[in-house]
Amino acid sequence: MKQPGFFDVEERLARLSGLGDQLEAFSRTVDFEVFRPELEKALAYSDGSKGGRPPFDPVLMFKILVIQTLNNLSDERTEYLINDRLSFMRFLGLALSDRVPDAKTVWLFRERLTQSGAIEGLFNRFDATLRNAGYLPMSGQILDATLVAAPKQRNTNAEKADLRAGRIPEGWEDKPGKLSHKDRHARWTLKFTKAKRQDDGTMPSSDLAIPFFGYKSHVSIDRKFRLIRKWKTTNAAASDGARLREGLLDKTNTASSVWADTAYRSKANEDFMEKQGFVSKVHRKKPHLKPMPRHIQRSNAGKSVIRSRVEHVFADQKSQMGLFIRTVGITRATMRIGLANIVYNMRRLLFLERINAAA
Repeated sequence: MKQPGFFDVEERLARLSGLGDQLEAFSRTVDFEVFRPELEKALAYSDGSKGGRPPFDPVLMFKILVIQTLNNLSDERTEYLINDRLSFMRFLGLALSDRVPDAKTVWLFRERLTQSGAIEGLFNRFDATLRNAGYLPMSGQILDATLVAAPKQRNTNAEKADLRAGRIPEGWEDKPGKLSHKDRHARWTLKFTKAKRQDDGTMPSSDLAIPFFGYKSHVSIDRKFRLIRKWKTTNAAASDGARLREGLLDKTNTASSVWADTAYRSKANEDFMEKQGFVSKVHRKKPHLKPMPRHIQRSNAGKSVIRSRVEHVFADQKSQMGLFIRTVGITRATMRIGLANIVYNMRRLLFLERINAAA
């Protein structure tokens, strides 16, 4: 077996390009240098005057987080695949002889960004890039939320009551190891799904309610380009509708219409939108113990055609990125979901640019 040479590597990379390397498309389309100011501000590295090994370039490390998010990788798996895959190395600008960050370095980098609350600034930095490229929020906005699973916690009823009240359960503080592995912010809720037809052809009288543990991702996308413009992370039991009044509406959208499902229909929300200059296109609820009027049915059906576009965002994040919370606590969950939102917008930008090029 001959020793691989420089031209052998170049030939293999050229073959990867011909097969459609998504990361190469990222490098062509996304200017990752725009993230550098936010990264340097959040990391606050020293000037090196005290010696020690210099840190890895922050943009390189951020690109590693992008790889992680795209492929739903743990830190250990990320370290292995960077060493193993030429496409990953090319994306990161690493040669075969270059030093690769290990799993602990990746964890520390992400943790530093998490604790400094940098994810919002990073998201806004890329959103500004999208706007400068001509992708302004247009044609109104669509709101929705999705559940994001986290590792299940097995707590007693008394412990659950303490957690809901914002208290640390008795005995946990005496066991630092246990406390660090207990997620005190994620919550249980019920996930309702349509019942399936039974073997005898009959339909159950009620839908299914499945227990679910984790967090909830709330987003607002613009109708024109379907890019995420506003987002928020809460525990899974948090109300969808109340988030509308907590900064989830984008006032910079060129149109005032707001689409959302019935979870967002309330007098408080309708009054809030009217006062803020928005036009509600929120689904109307069925009257209690009465049949749905025909004109409301038709109105809701028309709204659903537009509102359903937001489902593609969550489908992309869960099917393509495998969105899942591996960490403990809402601060880290916010980082994870925020990264997924940035990467979704990057993937969407690739699609929009490809459509424009073909037009």
